Amino acid sequence: MKRGKSSMAHVAVWVAVVPLAAGIAFAQPTKQERQPVTEPEIRYQAGGSPLAQEEMMVAVNPKSPPMTKAEFDKARQIYFERCAGCHGVLRKGATGKPLTTDKTIASGTEYLKVFIKYGSPAGMPNWGTAGELTDAEVDLMARYIQHEPPQPPEWGLKEMKASWKVIIPPDKRPRKKENAYNIDNIFATTLRDTGEVALIDGDTKKIINIVKTGYAVHISRTSGSKRYVYTIGRDGRLNLIDLWMERPDNVAEIKIGLEARSVETSRAKGYEDKLAVAGAYWPPQYVIMKGDTLEPLRIMGTRGMTVGDQEYHPEPRVAAIVGNHTKPEFVVNVKETGKVLLVNYTDLANLTVTEIEAAQYLHDGGWDSSKRYFMVAANQSNKIAVIDTKQGKLAKLVDVDKIPHPGRGANFVHPKFGPVWATGHLGSEKIALIGTDPVKNKAHAWKVVQMLDGQGGGNLFIKTHPKSTNLWVDTPLNPDAKIAQSVAVFDIRDLSKKPEVLPIAEWAGVGEGAKRIVQPEYNKAGDEVWFAVWSAKNQESALVVVDDKTRKLKAVIKDPRIITPTGHFNVYNTTYDIY
Repeated sequence: MKRGKSSMAHVAVWVAVVPLAAGIAFAQPTKQERQPVTEPEIRYQAGGSPLAQEEMMVAVNPKSPPMTKAEFDKARQIYFERCAGCHGVLRKGATGKPLTTDKTIASGTEYLKVFIKYGSPAGMPNWGTAGELTDAEVDLMARYIQHEPPQPPEWGLKEMKASWKVIIPPDKRPRKKENAYNIDNIFATTLRDTGEVALIDGDTKKIINIVKTGYAVHISRTSGSKRYVYTIGRDGRLNLIDLWMERPDNVAEIKIGLEARSVETSRAKGYEDKLAVAGAYWPPQYVIMKGDTLEPLRIMGTRGMTVGDQEYHPEPRVAAIVGNHTKPEFVVNVKETGKVLLVNYTDLANLTVTEIEAAQYLHDGGWDSSKRYFMVAANQSNKIAVIDTKQGKLAKLVDVDKIPHPGRGANFVHPKFGPVWATGHLGSEKIALIGTDPVKNKAHAWKVVQMLDGQGGGNLFIKTHPKSTNLWVDTPLNPDAKIAQSVAVFDIRDLSKKPEVLPIAEWAGVGEGAKRIVQPEYNKAGDEVWFAVWSAKNQESALVVVDDKTRKLKAVIKDPRIITPTGHFNVYNTTYDIY
């Protein structure tokens, strides 16, 4: 770990940071404030941050309580391991409350210690009484959050171009497909902790190649032609993989920021493979690039005013990005400000951006079945925002349950209410079904028409397919191992029936480990569902393939190279947003 270059006297100091996670609050809650944070939510916020090795600047406040350099370093590490995921890098607040020095210094050390140790009904974990922090560490953190937060460095065009590599130029790449793989049925599977993606032949269930990528790839997206796969790591590294090569591999890469989650490509007719866009958590920005080389063309910052109270936010992270299939437009979701940006990419020199106010803490979402309406979870607001991309405006804010987390969601025709889109929740067992047909089923449009009961909270992904009658719901972040190691499957034809629970981890036969089951994904034909069996880096993991019609085990894919598998993305379904 890097150390400061000067003393902790009242001058600017360079320091390093480490991983983001769940956090700290200090004010008494009102009746209108959030309910307690659940264990699945804390698990979700936790995790190492790529900002760990970055030098950051902090200006010391003379009103702050004394701290030695060693104390400051230790407290900073604890903060970025446990607190920044909720309260933000600059402590302006997100899931948790703001921890800016105007508030913390006024509260004082003794006051802050109480809330750090015992927690609060507003969702503050009881770090002290739970045994996570000692009394000395509680005191340390109470003093630390009265100091100014470290400032991460920016990452602009100069830094991007220095990181940019075109490994194989477009004119040196294949002019036609050089392999016999059924590209439509290739899966890109994230190997989270090794910084790799496994390309797997969905027909033979064999690994095609293990491709080096960024750390903890959050998502893989495909180009409109289905030739390229774009992966984005949490460290901001974007990789371009050419599926036409005899052995598909990287052909370009770039680092678009210091921490990131989202990537997408231009999908409108005539723009296939032309452009790519990636969004960063830090710095708060999105970057438009050439689709075949990743050359950065336009950088757009997202700092600005929040919806509602219209307060300035210095680090609004870019969450999900989707490409409009009918218009030359990217849909960019800005988490903390709660705004959806419709970015028209026909003229990058005179970029047109429509800003739509939705609700704070936008996270992930997907298209309805018509691909006109984008459904995105405002997770800490417990709402789904419905964006009408044809008219360029908010159609509706739909109240759902605690912490919706749909992934892309799931579209199907409800036997009573017509077309619906479904989301699960991190904070409860509920699955919300929202009507999506304002023409033939107007009475049910943009309303929760039914709530289903799943196994429990901790859901990350929900999935079905136009050719299926099943609705699959995972629960990898549930604290109960039995629930985290299984999936629930509903019969769409009769949603009054309880779901069948399938023991996916048991079927995998991988021995000891967490064996969390995550992200159902269909093959192109819609007759198989793939699941990742996710254990620790030093334990065996696997992929399990289930027959969608019979709900029986079809195959287990094991290989020493399949390490910490999480997300996986079928080329055909990803290209056409089939879910």
